Formats: sequence, structure tokens, C-alpha cells
Amino acid sequence: MTLLVTGGCGFIGSEIIRQAVNQGRNVLNIDALTYAANQNNLDSIKHLSNYEFKHLDICDRVSLEKVFSQYQPLSVIHCAAESHVDRSINSPDKFIYTNVIGTFNLLETAKKYKCKFLHISTDEVYGDLQETDPAFTEKNLIAPSSPYSASKAASDHLVRAWGKTYGLPFLISNCSNNYGPYQYPEKLIPVVILACLQERKIPIYGEGKNIRDWLYVSDHVKAILKILDEGVIGETYNIGGGNELTNIELVNMICEIMDKNYPRSNGKYSNLINFVKDRNGHDRRYAVNATKIKSELGWKPSVSIKQGLEITIDWYFKNKKWWMPIQIDNNKFYKKNS
Repeated sequence: MTLLVTGGCGFIGSEIIRQAVNQGRNVLNIDALTYAANQNNLDSIKHLSNYEFKHLDICDRVSLEKVFSQYQPLSVIHCAAESHVDRSINSPDKFIYTNVIGTFNLLETAKKYKCKFLHISTDEVYGDLQETDPAFTEKNLIAPSSPYSASKAASDHLVRAWGKTYGLPFLISNCSNNYGPYQYPEKLIPVVILACLQERKIPIYGEGKNIRDWLYVSDHVKAILKILDEGVIGETYNIGGGNELTNIELVNMICEIMDKNYPRSNGKYSNLINFVKDRNGHDRRYAVNATKIKSELGWKPSVSIKQGLEITIDWYFKNKKWWMPIQIDNNKFYKKNS
């Protein structure tokens, strides 16, 4: 009755495993341990008998075959992916290799065992929204803008094709922007928090008017596990937090919480905001309509954006040993590619 999770040492993957293991599920984690993976994310459960880890790249078909043969997983949650838009602009080949070829390898292996296959995707596959457009539903056309979202859209199509052609029992979820503890410090919220903690400039693309819907990671994972257990095979479910904010609104909210809980000795954190050149192909707005999962599966987010940000800020404040080495490596990447 093993649940196999790919990319389980990453931000969302490790939260899936922590929740699943604590529910008593037998979980096998396979992860290539690329730059954004961190085995320390799973320190709280790594000693438990219902958790096991295999260092394995989903692009390694032979090793995948061996693992599936040995563990005979009943279900797969496919979370492994290259996921950062900036990196996809600089190195699109890595995204095609992992997100497309890796998913293909996993599908080819999983179809032999007829595993229930839950593919974790993103709202970015739907493309761009104007401010007056209705939020994305599961019926929206796929129209990605970046190499990252194009690679995820391709993997979504592969999953559906393997379901229709080969009878693989699949499910797909498309989520809005996640945030929370353990997020690799290249995404907006940890970038802002760490800039505040170190009193450095807070970089904001363009005028900060791009709009995103924010979803606390533990709420996202509760939805994922509910889809795995109760979702209708062959269906897609959008998962959204219902928290649409412009980037500058979000950053100011973080700064206000920091001012209250960790005040600077001189001035406000918002004084650190620094607008920088916008990135190529930057979508104006993402927003998902989560009516389907709410009405059909009874899920809804439980953590407000203010509560989630307070928890997240407090976690980064208390876990410098976790993020400081990562930030050094991250700074090297941006210096190299600037």
C-alpha cells in the first residue's frame, strides 16, 4: 500500500510527505537532490518506520523500473519538477529534460503497475489574465508564457494522453502560488523576508503590479491528499487560496508584519523596497477558480494570508541555519547569470 512521492525533499513535496506519514501512510520518497531539495526538510519524520528515501532521478528510467518493481506502489504523487521561472529563462533545457522527459519516464513506468497517478501542476499553464478577466477554471485553454510553464503544460498533456491511450488512472491538480516554511529562497515571499531580516534591498519586478493568488502550503497539501483519496479519476482540480494581491501589496503586508514583530532600529522595512527591471514574458495576473474542489470534495483553505505570512516570517526568523547556506549558493547563481 505504498505511496510514492517524487521530489519529496522539495518545498511542497516535503509537506506532502510530512502530512502523509503523520497520517500513517507508508511513503517512499524519490528525489534527485538538486539545488532546491533539502533532506533536512524531513528531519521530523525521517526516523519513522513508514517513511523511506531513495536518491533517484526520474530521468533515470532503469532505476525507476527497479524501484517500482521492488515497492509496487499503489499510488504516485508526482511533485518533482524544475519550477523557477527566472532559471527557466536562463536554462530552458533543464526544464524540458526534467519536467517533460522525466514525467514521460515516470508515466511509462507507472502504467505497467496501473498506479493511481496524481500529477501536481500549476496555474501558470493557463497563461496570462487581465485584471477584469474571470479566474481560471479547469476548462480554460492551456496557453503558457515561460519555458517553465510550457514544460509543465507539456507534462499535463502527457499525463492526460497516458490516461486516455493506456488507461492510466490519473488525476491532475493546478495550484496557485504557494508559500510557507521550507520554501527555497528564490521565490518572492522568502526573498522579501530574508531581505528584511538582513536589511538589504527588497527587489520588486517592474512596478510591482503583477497579481498572484496566494495559497499556504499546508492547505495545498490537504487538498492534494483529498484529491488522491476522493478525486474522480481523469479529472483536473484547481486549488487556489482566494488571496489575490499585487506583488507590491504583498510586499507591503510582509513589511508591516516585520515592523510589528521584528522592528528595525532605524526606519521601516518598506524603505528597503527597490524596483528593478521586469523579467521577460512576465504574466500580468494569475487567479484560479477553486469552486470545483470546494463543491465536489469539500476542501477549502483554512489559513488566512495574514496568519500564513506571520507563521512563515516567524519560521525564517527562527531557522537561520536552514536558509543561510542556501542563500549563499543562490546568490552565486544570480551573480553568474546577471
